[in-house]
Amino acid sequence: MATRQRSPQLDDTSKAIIEQLQVDGRKSYAEIGKAVGLSEAAVRQRVQRLTDSGVMQIVAVTDPLQLGFYRQAMIGLKVSGDTRVVAEALAAMPAVDYVVLTAGTFDILAEVVCEDDDDLIALLNAEIRKIEGVHTTETFVYLKLHKQLYNWGTR
Repeated sequence: MATRQRSPQLDDTSKAIIEQLQVDGRKSYAEIGKAVGLSEAAVRQRVQRLTDSGVMQIVAVTDPLQLGFYRQAMIGLKVSGDTRVVAEALAAMPAVDYVVLTAGTFDILAEVVCEDDDDLIALLNAEIRKIEGVHTTETFVYLKLHKQLYNWGTR
């Protein structure tokens, strides 16, 4: 039986730091320190530990439309064989920004960001459908992004 990886234990202060950064990833360590009751240096050390351990990343979230990527889609894949191998091949593709193994109708879901419909067609035919083990795909084209948040907190 596979063992489940344990989540790191976060104290309330680390959780509060994460929540502060989810609201504003550019907030200074001094501002965060005031909000959570730590010095600037202590916040810097905790943020470094949180990022080094993989608990969080601090990244710039962009609007694909503003950068010339006019077609986003979620692709459902039915796979034969080892889904992890297909997931790794998908993850290596620059146009793919999200890959998850699933249970249900699809074995894998992959989100893609493309310049236009022609770019999406080329990605599907020349790359994704040629991966060994990909049996079928179903593409869900995004018409409008209605909600996207990254502030779900630490629960």
